[in-house]
Amino acid sequence: MNPTTTRPGAEHTDRPADVTASGRRRGGRSARSSGRPRSSEGRGYSALHHIILSIWALLVILPLLWTVYTSFKTSQEVLTDPFGLPAEPQLENYSRAWTEAKIGQYFANTLIVVGSALIIVMLLGAMCAYILARYRFPGNRTIYFGMVAGLTFPIFLAVVPLFFVLRNMGLLEGRMGLVGVTLSYVAFALPFTVFFLHSFFASLPEEIGEAAAIDGAGDFRTFFQVMLPMAKPGLASLAIFNFLGLWNQYLLPLVLNTDRRNYVLAQGLVNLQAQQGYKVDWGGMFASVVITVIPVIVVYVIFQRQLQGGVGPSTNK
Repeated sequence: MNPTTTRPGAEHTDRPADVTASGRRRGGRSARSSGRPRSSEGRGYSALHHIILSIWALLVILPLLWTVYTSFKTSQEVLTDPFGLPAEPQLENYSRAWTEAKIGQYFANTLIVVGSALIIVMLLGAMCAYILARYRFPGNRTIYFGMVAGLTFPIFLAVVPLFFVLRNMGLLEGRMGLVGVTLSYVAFALPFTVFFLHSFFASLPEEIGEAAAIDGAGDFRTFFQVMLPMAKPGLASLAIFNFLGLWNQYLLPLVLNTDRRNYVLAQGLVNLQAQQGYKVDWGGMFASVVITVIPVIVVYVIFQRQLQGGVGPSTNK
């Protein structure tokens, strides 16, 4: 056989390979060329998002900074030069707001009410959500949808009946008024807590509960020692949401908290403005606002990682 003679079909096998290679090169070039507009478009959207978020951040931060440095001014400086820096920081604005305006007393009442309500609603909400998500019994879905329906019920429609219920129970007068406000806060935040945690507990694997039962754990021990620690990310995020909602609550204490000694911060600020009349102590007013805002900022700074980290269940162990 002549060594230069090609085998039959060799041409047919080489050509498709050449065509395939050239097609791959053309496909790679087309993919790279088609990817350029998408990448530039993505960069454009990213830049637009950053611009919008920067504008939003300025709209939030600048009024807060203005409130803080205005709290160190005298009333005359606030009226004559509202956007200028204080000539000399007036630290007595805070002492005057804390003592004379009774912001300290209102601050303590708010801590008692919000702290107690937060602990109760987190415990009851977690237990209720766990039972509704993990156990099947008659009326399970009815109770759950009733909780969800509570989110849509306008709160101003419930304050008047709630006022008469608490008055008949003796939870409006004296120091018992704080108990009535605390219970109303719990009722206000419980539907959202159950709704938030229900899907979380429902997503936990069944094998975890079965493994705890095999180890001899009962229902209470399974919940408190196994399920509840796994819910820490969700509980942390939910605690922040509930804290912000309860701390800024105004309508419920306005209607239900009638004793001046039991006023919370929201009522105290309104009462301070009403009492001053035409002789407004602007420095003390701004200092009172700063005292009211500080706990919210502190709580967010401490727990911002939990808030940004999501609420996925922790099943690593």
